[in-house]
Amino acid sequence: MSGSMKTKRAIGNAITYAVLIILSIIWLFPFVCLILQSFRSMNEGGGGMVDYLLPKQFSLDSYTWLFSADSKFVRWYGNTLVIAIFVSVLQTIVVLCVSYALSRMRFKGREFLMRFWLILGMFPGFLTMICLYFLLKQFGLTQSGAIPGLILISVASSGMGYYVTKGYFDTIPKALDEAARIDGASRARVFFTMIVPMSKPIIIYAALVAFMAPWCDYVFASYVAFGYSDSYNVAVALRNWVWTNDYQGYFTRFCAGGILVAVPVTILFMCLQKYYVEGVTGGAVKG
Repeated sequence: MSGSMKTKRAIGNAITYAVLIILSIIWLFPFVCLILQSFRSMNEGGGGMVDYLLPKQFSLDSYTWLFSADSKFVRWYGNTLVIAIFVSVLQTIVVLCVSYALSRMRFKGREFLMRFWLILGMFPGFLTMICLYFLLKQFGLTQSGAIPGLILISVASSGMGYYVTKGYFDTIPKALDEAARIDGASRARVFFTMIVPMSKPIIIYAALVAFMAPWCDYVFASYVAFGYSDSYNVAVALRNWVWTNDYQGYFTRFCAGGILVAVPVTILFMCLQKYYVEGVTGGAVKG
């Protein structure tokens, strides 16, 4: 009986590993193709399927061109980095403050406010795009002013994303706050000297989520920049490259740009994965 169970378990494990390997290959295949195409020479033509997937001659032409004077990639990359950093810092501060207030304070209208934000968050942001564009246009925050406009829009509504962070704060005993308050500490002192040092995982989680949103944004970024190339982020710029008549020439540059865009996000997640997971699981304990 034990031998039969071991055989069944071994077969089950083998099937599971085989399925996981197949899924991993399917998932990694596009990324491998993207990396290979980024090293293809821009003058190399296509052929059969194998010739298309595997470059005949590896070249750094696409990467060199991205940093040349003929390309605005460095400017677009800088625009994206500036927007992502400012949004990450400011949005994390707003989310932490709102979440702490909703977790620790009891005030009139608190439950209604939480439910209202929850319902409001169910509506897609696309519904407000036209209204937000004309509002930003009135203040000169479109086209040439698109970068501060995108930062403002991302930060302005960040308080509605309090759910996970508030859940994490709910797991921290309120007795700590009460003891500090008895000793004469203000709520601000309690927050900055006690709660924040104990909330490193959720702070990193909130910062990563806030960083990813503008880093990958295309729809609203293209809408606000509206043809003003100096205000493009990398998502808008790379999309325009593959929509040109010179598809063969710009596709390798598109792949190289995609690799450079993925590098900082990949490094961040690899270095901060532990805290990211702790923040998600900790914030899911209470709502």
